[in-house]
Amino acid sequence: MANASSTNEKLIQLLEEQLAHSNQQNKNLSKQIEALTEQVRHLTKLLYGSKTEQSKYNTPDGQVSLFEDDPSFNDPEPPGEQSQQTISYTVVRNIQKKKRNDSLHDDIEVETIHYYPENTLCDCCQGQMIEIGSTIVREEAEFIPAKMKKIQHVEHALGCIDCKGDTFHKAQIKRGKAPQPPIQRSIASPSVLAKVIYDKFSQYLPLYRQVKEWDRYGLNTNDKNLSNWVIRASHDWLMPIYERMKRVMMAKSLLHVDETYSQIINRSDGKSGQTNAYNWVYRSVPCQGPPITLFQSALSRARSVLESFIEGFSGTIICDGYSAYDKLEGVSFANCFAHVRRYWFKADSKNGQTGVSFCDDLYRLERKFKHLSPSKRRKQRQKYSKPIVDKFLEWVETSPFFGKNALAKAAEYTLNRANGLRAFLNDGRIEIDNYPAENAIRPNVIGRKNWLFSVSEAGARANAICLSIAETAKSNGVDFYEYIKKLLTDLPNLNIHQNPEILDRYMPWSKMIQAECRIYMK
Repeated sequence: MANASSTNEKLIQLLEEQLAHSNQQNKNLSKQIEALTEQVRHLTKLLYGSKTEQSKYNTPDGQVSLFEDDPSFNDPEPPGEQSQQTISYTVVRNIQKKKRNDSLHDDIEVETIHYYPENTLCDCCQGQMIEIGSTIVREEAEFIPAKMKKIQHVEHALGCIDCKGDTFHKAQIKRGKAPQPPIQRSIASPSVLAKVIYDKFSQYLPLYRQVKEWDRYGLNTNDKNLSNWVIRASHDWLMPIYERMKRVMMAKSLLHVDETYSQIINRSDGKSGQTNAYNWVYRSVPCQGPPITLFQSALSRARSVLESFIEGFSGTIICDGYSAYDKLEGVSFANCFAHVRRYWFKADSKNGQTGVSFCDDLYRLERKFKHLSPSKRRKQRQKYSKPIVDKFLEWVETSPFFGKNALAKAAEYTLNRANGLRAFLNDGRIEIDNYPAENAIRPNVIGRKNWLFSVSEAGARANAICLSIAETAKSNGVDFYEYIKKLLTDLPNLNIHQNPEILDRYMPWSKMIQAECRIYMK
């Protein structure tokens, strides 16, 4: 009996252990099923749902709907309770003349074509008729295609005949000096190079598609030549401008930073061309002088890339939650509320809606504070925004969000960056999000979709330099084509390497460039 009882106890204990193990397995499987279900729902929404991040619970002005969440307002009114009263309305519409959405600039050359009757004799008395008025029946734009012109630079030598025949005097010879070209022994003039660079980095037209257009104008070339022109011009004459802008940027105390992937076929690290390379973007803030946007091409997105680029910088970097943005000497980090909102928006639940509402409340206040000075904006944020941030973080911390679902990921992302999310409260110059950097990196993304990849690292660096100058010129109101043309015309004939302070006159915000290359403002 004792042996049977002992055997039964062991059997019961074994069954209990198996049951506990099965229960634990069920819990683990339930969590996996929940995570996979959440992932399937999220992917389905990405595939078939709305792409906008605008909350459906808020009207455009931020006012919450009074009726959408109450089902009683969605039910039809019973027929017996319908009102029989008829109300008439009179709507008075003011007829306004429709404005044209197309027009010509005021400085465009005007050509007038006059039309007179073929027969200027009166049909009644056969006398000569005189003009009594005229009417402009229409105005139209005429396009005059560009044309190619060959320019031959001829240096003439002059000598003194009298001194040449005099044995006591040295022969006197003077020679005319042609300006230096941007690329030696090349037919590419500053205007051609500027057009190639402008079409690629402002119109996002790949070089291989430019070849046919140049052939139509009368220039026989190929995409390899065009690529070499861009690389050489960027390295010799645009790089000094880029480095000068970087020096000005690193003297500031606030930066927006972001990164996106790219592709370089021939990599120096031995990795496959299919491996992602990265383009980093750095953007200054408007309250610290002229806006500057710089791109950097790198083989990775490691912290060392960021550290080497911002060497000498001391201040605050506004960024997303990527792990590279951390642990840099002399640098603090302000995190982006747009990324936080995006995580809660993806949760797509009642708690997710609550997280989005906290972020929307902060953005609603930011729109009111937008035009205030940094000091006044800081005071308003301390008074109105700080209580919302505190309440939001307290709600996240005390709520039971566990597991691997979207809510748990949103809560973890928010709490891990709590200090960075509070940074904008203490400095009115810091933006609530990193949208300036995300907007600045869009030209790189658009270009990537068109020219797809860079063959070499030199080409990728040239792309980064040209994009930097294009975006900085644009944000300072400078015509990119005219600016590049002036740089490639003037810099080869200036001693910029021995006297780099000359480059200050050629910054996009300088008085000379603003006067000569300013975009036409209507």
